[in-house]
Amino acid sequence: MSLPFTVNEFLGVFREYNLSIWPMQFAAYILAILVAVFIFSQRENKDRFISSILAIFWIWNGVAYHLMHFSRINKAAYLFAILFLVQGILFFIYGTLRNKITFNKKSVPQSIVGSMIVLYAAAIYPLIGYLLGHGYPYSPLLGVAPCPTTIFIFGILVFAKEDIPFTVLWIPLLWSLVGSNASWALGIWEDIGMLTAGIISFTMIIFSRYKYNRALKSFIGESDKEAI
Repeated sequence: MSLPFTVNEFLGVFREYNLSIWPMQFAAYILAILVAVFIFSQRENKDRFISSILAIFWIWNGVAYHLMHFSRINKAAYLFAILFLVQGILFFIYGTLRNKITFNKKSVPQSIVGSMIVLYAAAIYPLIGYLLGHGYPYSPLLGVAPCPTTIFIFGILVFAKEDIPFTVLWIPLLWSLVGSNASWALGIWEDIGMLTAGIISFTMIIFSRYKYNRALKSFIGESDKEAI
């Protein structure tokens, strides 16, 4: 894949970006921890809170990273900024305003998978970057950089209830394809986890929706028989 910038230019953008937004990285991690905690809580309006944070992450990355920094070396960043803004708005509309994105505890296997994806985004991702020689301030970080943020969101969406609108899934999946291809070409190998997380998350959501629909049809069928 041919890119309009070099790996040194790419990492240089992250260095400048991370230094310019300091200490927003800490704020992003605190918000991410709160999201992970709220997944397992019974607090009222927790779902709206989670969706609001996810919306903030996407909008921040669209404006602060893509529009204000990445666009200096890649004009496609203007398109990426639009996509990230749209995704943030979708989370806000469907999740915060309409409360159509809700979360609950899953089976043990699903909970383990979702938790592992979240852990990868928060801790393993930056560790791999450090070991590969592009640690902070050259590293993308959760909440303020697109790829680890997308991985984190895939992990959170594993815990979404079966009726989650598919509309909120397509842009993260698209970015996992685009971002992974570019990162592989640059040798940012930690981004392999983004496409993997996207495939796993989407598959689990589809499977949960399938089981939910089968159970619902079975319940309706039994109810009809009883009525007769």
